[in-house]
Amino acid sequence: MKPRAKKPLFAVLGALVITGAGMAPAVAAGTGEAAAPVLQAEVKTSAGQAETRVPATQKEAEAPAVRAVDFAGTVALSNCSGSVVRMPGSEADDPALVLSNGHCLESGFPEPGEVIVDQPSSRTFGLLNSAGTRVATLRASKIAYATMTDTDMSLYQLTSTYQQIQNSYGIKALELNAARPAAGTAIKVVSGYWKRIYSCSVDGFAYRLKEGSWTWKDSVRYTSSCNTIGGTSGSPVIDNATGKVVAVNNTGNEDGGRCTDNNPCEVDQNGNITVRRGINYAQQTYQVVPCVGLDNKIDLSRSGCTLPKP
Repeated sequence: MKPRAKKPLFAVLGALVITGAGMAPAVAAGTGEAAAPVLQAEVKTSAGQAETRVPATQKEAEAPAVRAVDFAGTVALSNCSGSVVRMPGSEADDPALVLSNGHCLESGFPEPGEVIVDQPSSRTFGLLNSAGTRVATLRASKIAYATMTDTDMSLYQLTSTYQQIQNSYGIKALELNAARPAAGTAIKVVSGYWKRIYSCSVDGFAYRLKEGSWTWKDSVRYTSSCNTIGGTSGSPVIDNATGKVVAVNNTGNEDGGRCTDNNPCEVDQNGNITVRRGINYAQQTYQVVPCVGLDNKIDLSRSGCTLPKP
């Protein structure tokens, strides 16, 4: 996983300095080459649902018309990408939230099983307009939620409200879709760190995605054209048809390794392992919506909230 700047996904957070940008998180990487032949092996793990794949030709044929997706509302972190997001029920005077990856935290990767809630933070984010120009610096008041268990996600609460951001810079927050995306959905991965947009489709879902010490559930697998690189970690994954966020970009298999840092593997419900070199992944975000209550406060006790708890 990268705070994707390229090396290590998890364990080797130290390592990569991206020219002119700083350290990139170790998760979303990609080689840009077509996926190599799939390698399979058996492991004694349990799981529970079959994954769904849609053939590339069918995906292309069924993809809805491409919508104009740009950089407005995305942000650049010191080591990752992110976006200003709102829930379907968020109000204009609510404190705004920034979505990124758990492995992009300024404090480093959370441990397996660790969940962070309401931790003070003064981290800053560069807000981009539609053209990808930095127009403002936003500041966090706290890490509202973060984990790398079951998912790889962080939500920062800002000192600004949605209305203040819109009034000052003319930029609206991106909305999280409350529904799970479907295989074949045409998507864009929008990186504020690199000011680059990747276009592809949802190829299917990994029942479990294992990388080093971390395991994520029901991860989105991209088709090969979303060959994301270090620094794209935390980018919003946007449904072309609705313009809503359906996932957060987080990792990819760089070298064909099996379940190691920067080389996640898929584990199905029967414990079979599949390795897809050069293929990249994201974590779904629809599960966040039921966990956000009045005033945009994260409330893990709300009905329907399934995010990991401390």
